[in-house]
Amino acid sequence: MSVVTTNDNVKQTTLAATGNTFVAEAFRQIEPDALCAYPITPQTTIVEEFAKFFADGRVTTEYVCVESEHSAMSATIGASAAGARAFTVTASQGLALMWEELHIASGLRLPIVMVNANRAISGPINIHCDHSDVMGARDAGWIILFSENAQEAYDNTLLSPRIAEENLLPVMPTLDGFITSHSIARGQVLDDATVKAFVGEYQPADSLLYGDPVMVGGFANLGPIYMKVKKAERDAIDASLDSIQAIGDELAALTGRPYRHVESFGMEDAERAIVVLGSSAGNVRAVVRELRDRGEKVGVVKLRTYRPFPRAELAEALAGVKAVAVMDRAESFGAQAGPVALDVMSALYTAGHTPALRTYMYGLGGADVKLDYIRQIFADLAQVENDGTAERANTTPRYVGIQ
Repeated sequence: MSVVTTNDNVKQTTLAATGNTFVAEAFRQIEPDALCAYPITPQTTIVEEFAKFFADGRVTTEYVCVESEHSAMSATIGASAAGARAFTVTASQGLALMWEELHIASGLRLPIVMVNANRAISGPINIHCDHSDVMGARDAGWIILFSENAQEAYDNTLLSPRIAEENLLPVMPTLDGFITSHSIARGQVLDDATVKAFVGEYQPADSLLYGDPVMVGGFANLGPIYMKVKKAERDAIDASLDSIQAIGDELAALTGRPYRHVESFGMEDAERAIVVLGSSAGNVRAVVRELRDRGEKVGVVKLRTYRPFPRAELAEALAGVKAVAVMDRAESFGAQAGPVALDVMSALYTAGHTPALRTYMYGLGGADVKLDYIRQIFADLAQVENDGTAERANTTPRYVGIQ
C-alpha cells in the first residue's frame, strides 16, 4: 500500500482489492444515512464488507438487512422520502424483483443510489456477467453509469450521491459481475476527509418527517396530470448530462482521473470503430493498440454514461468513421438489434451520419470475450466498408463466441 499526494490537501492511497471492496470502501467514506440491502451474487461481498464496517462501529449508517430485494428498494424509498441519504445494492434477479419499485423511486424523484453488479437474468440459471439485468431497467428513469474497472467503480460510486441529489433522480452505478466485482485490481482511494467534503452534507429538498408538509406518491389518476409528471421526469434526466459532467470534473480535479460521458481511444483518425460498455473496453483497447501498430486506422468508443444517453457526444466521436460495430452484452428480443446498438443507430441517424454498421452479441452469461473475437469484428468491418448498400444496412445481430 502506498500514499500518493495529488495536491497539498488531497492524498490517495493505492490499494489492491476487488471491485466490490472498492465500492464498499466508497460506501464507508460517504457514510449514507441508510443502507437497506439483501445479498445476491455477485454483489454479496459489498453488503458483507459494509456490514462489518457497521459491526465495528466505523459507520453510523442505519444498516437494514431485509428479506428480499423488493423489500430492499421499498425500505430505501421510505428512507429517502423521509429525508435520508439512502443507498442499496443489487444484481440480476434482485434488480428484476425491484422492477415496480424502480419506477416509484424515479417517479417520486428520490435521489437514491443503487450499485448493480451486472449479471445474467435467468432462465436458465446463470450467475455470471452480462448486461441483461441493467438493460431491463434502462427505461425506468434512472441515471445509469458503467464502470470498466475497479477504479471506475469506486469513482462512479463517489459521483452518484452528488449526481442524484443535484438532479433529484435515482442513480445506478454498475460494475461487471465477477470480472470487476471479484477480480483484484490496483486503484487509488481518496482520504476520508476529502470524500466527506466532496459529497457534502445531504440537505433534502423535502421530507416526510420534518419541514413543511409535503405529499409523496399522490394519486395521479387523470392522464394529463400523470403525463405532466412523466414529462418533468424526462426533462430532468435529459438535462442531467451537464450536471454529471460538471460533478465529474470536480472529482477529476481531486483525483487526476477525468470523467467523460464518451471515452475514446485511437479515434483521432479511425476509419473503423467498436462501441462498447463496461469491462470489455479493455479487451477492445488492447486489440486497437495491436492493429494500430500495424498501420490500421481503428479505434474504440466506450460509453461511461448510459442513461441519459449522450447521443451528441457519441455522434461526434464517430463522425469520421466509415464502419462501426456495436457490441451488446444483452439481447433485445424481437428488436432490430441489441439495446446499445439501437441507441447508437438513433444517435448516428439524427446527427446525419450513415456509416456502415454491424451489431454483435457477445459475452452472454459470462461467455469468454477473447481477443480473437474482437480481431474478427474489425476484420468484418474492413469487409463491410466495400459491401453494397443492402449489406451495409444489415444490422441483424451476429453472435460471437457461440458454438
